[in-house]
Amino acid sequence: MDVRWGSPNFGQWVGVELDDVHHRQLWIPPGFAHGFCVLSDEAEFVYKCTSYYDPASDTGVRWNDPTIGVTWPLQEADLQLSTKDQSLPLLSEKPVATLPSYEVNT
Repeated sequence: MDVRWGSPNFGQWVGVELDDVHHRQLWIPPGFAHGFCVLSDEAEFVYKCTSYYDPASDTGVRWNDPTIGVTWPLQEADLQLSTKDQSLPLLSEKPVATLPSYEVNT
């Protein structure tokens, strides 16, 4: 989901299903949020990052923010969410200063 403040695509999202058959990867560029939902009993999820993990900069947006409207492939009753994910703010509650800015490359 595009969380770059000022972007014409701000708040828009796309969903992709990854599996162990096609072996595809998904690149999430800087300025975009991501989340995932495991649809099987077991899953291997690996991140490749552009920088070292910094817990102080770890942030997020609530998984069920109605203004974003992500269509998750499971019913809410079937989801198992971490305490952290349950307490994240709505995108509209995040201070603009905490969001990355949209920059036009000319």
